[in-house]
Formats: sequence, structure tokens, C-alpha cells
Amino acid sequence: MASASTNGKRIATATAAFAVTALAISGCAGTSGSNSSGGSAKSITVGTTDKVTTLDPAGSYDNGSFAVMNQVFPFLMNTPYGSPDVEPDIAETAEFTAPTEYTVTLKDGLKWANGNELTSSDVKFSFDRQLAIADDNGPSSLLYNLDSVETPDETTVVFKLKQENDQVFAQILSSPAGPIVDEDVFAADALTSDKEIVDGEAFAGQYTIASYDFNNLISYKANPDYQGLLGKAETETVNVKYYAESANLKLAVQEGDIDVAFRSLSATDIADLEGNDKVKVHQGPGGEIRYITFNFNTQPFGASTPEADPAKALAVRQAVADLIDREEIAEEVYKGTYTPLYSFMPEGLTGATTVLKDLYGDGDGAPSEEKAAERLSAAGITTPVVLNLQYSNDHYGPSSGDEYALIKSQLEASGLFTVNLQTTEWVQYSKDRSSDVYPAYQLGWFPDYSDGDNYLTPFFLKENFLANHYDNPEVNDLILKQATTVDADERASIFEEIQAKVGADLSTVPYLQGSQVAVAGAGVDGVTLDASFKFRYAPLSK
Repeated sequence: MASASTNGKRIATATAAFAVTALAISGCAGTSGSNSSGGSAKSITVGTTDKVTTLDPAGSYDNGSFAVMNQVFPFLMNTPYGSPDVEPDIAETAEFTAPTEYTVTLKDGLKWANGNELTSSDVKFSFDRQLAIADDNGPSSLLYNLDSVETPDETTVVFKLKQENDQVFAQILSSPAGPIVDEDVFAADALTSDKEIVDGEAFAGQYTIASYDFNNLISYKANPDYQGLLGKAETETVNVKYYAESANLKLAVQEGDIDVAFRSLSATDIADLEGNDKVKVHQGPGGEIRYITFNFNTQPFGASTPEADPAKALAVRQAVADLIDREEIAEEVYKGTYTPLYSFMPEGLTGATTVLKDLYGDGDGAPSEEKAAERLSAAGITTPVVLNLQYSNDHYGPSSGDEYALIKSQLEASGLFTVNLQTTEWVQYSKDRSSDVYPAYQLGWFPDYSDGDNYLTPFFLKENFLANHYDNPEVNDLILKQATTVDADERASIFEEIQAKVGADLSTVPYLQGSQVAVAGAGVDGVTLDASFKFRYAPLSK
């Protein structure tokens, strides 16, 4: 890794690296001194089972890491409480000044917690390094339409775009690709360690990090110099405690050892806590989806296997889609806190369809062993097909084991599959899944912004966040087209066309969508679960 501590602003380093126009796409805990029953009102303790992979915005694209970034890093654009629509955050203004130019003017007098000035140079540095590093587990692919960044003066940033009239660029500035970082602390061409970031006090959000114990405990302090859209924090200190088991998380909030539990309690735990007068269960719009990802190289009959055959590989994916019983998973495992999902965009978004209900199973949402058997037989595949299927045992909640045991049971009950089910902890899982280790594997998606683009672009462009070797040039072109289509009806039609094409290809098989749930002590105020899909600590108080 290049040194992350240099004297002076790094300006020229990342510019040359901008030639790497990666079209690669890409979702805490308490101290013992604060509890619901008797702790200081100046502190709040939050518990979670979500894990952090890295604090460097260029190196992570997961919910646990982004949860930290939302508290401590500044954004040019952000979503105010209660709204999915982006507005200027540390920016004073943000607008198109030409069809391919998006100009942002920063507020005056911005600074980092370490005392460094926060200028347009930091902004340019932040986006240049995203594309230069292009980490496999990072969000650089969200910047597929960004050509270059210019800084006419210390408060002006001009984003030069490849395609005109980008309908989602402002939202991307509020996404995991959007955190602004201090160029005096971060390296230009390599990931910067958590220790260097924390020691360098490279923060300018509503909070700074006072102490950091990786995936054990983070202590946040309110940032008095924050000048953004969201306002000052209600509580001076927020301690976030990380739990290995959701059962322990449930016990902690139930007993008042923590003030808020957010991600992830089991459906049974949530139902049990709803009857407890000491806590309150909060629910909000989700946008979360669950899906199986297929690696086109290593899945059965994949491109790098000895028996490589694209037609047979497709038949395997189609048979899986025919056999999954979404209703059973939603009810048996999640007690209705998740609902069946039959396409790639969740129900309720403009342009969402039910293409998977129409194409697979019995044509009405239920599974069909007969249809699956016909597909495999027509492709000349001898059954049962051996499928190695991986899931994370600590990232998507405590029910993942039951969820994937049921999927294994559904596939094997047909006699068409033998499923080798394996599990790995998230920190290792996030590395393995993008390195061709898993032929088929579990993922969940927590949207970066509430637009259909965010359920298509990260997954189905040629160089995508999944790194699963999927490549359909027609889909690629349609995704780029929708992002610059101004007419809402026409854009919705393009969304429908994309879903039809990826539904036929099946690089992923979505099957559930869910809502946000937080459990807080009865005396805790400010729990905000809105369509921004970001859980912020600053409104919390007691």
C-alpha cells in the first residue's frame, strides 16, 4: 500500500489513473456505560450483527461498512430524513450546467476533523481514486458514466460525464461511491487501512470516530464542525457494539444493555419483542432483496469447467428458478417479514415486473418439478446435478442457515439436484465470492438509492459488482440508455425490457424482498427508517 500520510495535497497522482475507466459496478456497539435503564442521556448504544469489511470507501460495498461511512464521511448530495430524494449536503448547489457537465459548488469554510481544509481538491481526489483502485469489493462501477473531474477553484467541482442527461448521477453522489475523503490521509492508488483513517481523523460527517475496535466496538463523537444537510447530532456519544449472534443482540436490547438493535434479528425474535413493553419495534420501507448468484465460469457446465456448455449451464440456472418455493421461504423462515420477489427490481418501484413468475415454475409463482425436469432433460443433462451452494452465516441475519437449508431441501426433493451446502463468515466470504471460489452463492442487496437503476446497474453491466462473468451487450446498452432517458414512461419501458432479458439469462435468481426493522428501548426517540435506506445515529436521543 502506498503511504497514506503525505505532506500537502495529492492532486496530480490520481489524474493519470483516470485512464482506467473501470466499468465495474458494484450494503457496533455499546460500552457498558450507556443503557436504556440508567445510562447517561448524552450517550446512546446501538447493537448490530452487521460486519465492517473496511472503512475505506474504495474497498467496500456492503451494508455494514456503509453504515459507518454514513455517520462519519461527508457527501456532496444526501437524502434528508424522511425522503428518498437527494439534496445538496456539504454542497451549496448542484446542477447540470451542460448536458454532460454536473457542477457542484461547495459550502465555504469546510474542514476535516483533523483541521485540514476540505476543498474541491479532496472531491476530485475521492472520485479519481475510486476509479484508479477499482477494488473488486468496492463501488467504483457505480461511476460508469464519469469521464473526468475538474476543479476550477477551491469550491467548484465539475463532473464531466460520458453520456448526456444522466438521470441518476446526483443519487450516485449519495451512494457508497460518494463519500468524500481527505487526500492528506488516504492513498491515491491503494486502500488505506482503518487505523490510518481513524488515527488521521479523516472525518467530516455528523460524527467522528473516537475509538475503533474492528467489529467489536466503535465509539462515535458528535462533530461540532459538520455543516451539511442533516444538522447537528442529538446525542454527543454513540457507541456501536457488534454481536456475533442475533440471540445475544436480542437479549441485549431486551435487557436494556443497549438502546437500539438494528440488523439483524430473527423473525421469531422480532415477534417475541413486539410483546415486550420495555421496547418498541420500528418498521420501515425496505428495498432489501435476497438472491442466488451464479458464477458463469465455475457453476455446473460453466465456462472454465471441464464440461463447459453454455446451454447446459443455462438449463441448470433455469431449473433452480423452477424449483424455488418463495412463499414457503417467506412464511416458514421469515414469518412474513419478507415477501416473495419475482423479478430483479422490488415491487413498488416504477418499472418493476414479475418476469420470473411468468417464465419459471408453474407460471403463477409456485414451483414446478415437471418444468425443471423438462429443461434439464432437453439440455441432455444427467441428473442429479451436483451444485455447490454457499451462504454467509453471519451477514444476512440468523435465519440464513434455515433459509439455505430449505432451499437445499426444495432443490433435492425434486431428485434433480444434489446440493453441497457450505457456509463462510462474511469477512472471508466477501473476498472469496469475487475470486471465483463459489459456483453459486447467497447475496442480499440494500439499495444505495431508491431508483430501479440501482437494482440493475450493479449486477448486469459487463464489469459488475458480482464479478460473476455475466456479459450481455444488449443488456449493457439498455442499462446505459435508461440512465440518460428523460421521459419517465420511456425509461420505465426500458426497465421492463432489461428485466425480460436478464430474466431469460438468469445470472441471478432473486426470491425475497424485505423491510427494515429496528428495536429500541421504550425511552428512545428519533429512530428513523425511511426510503433513504440509511440508518443514521444522529437523530437518536433518550
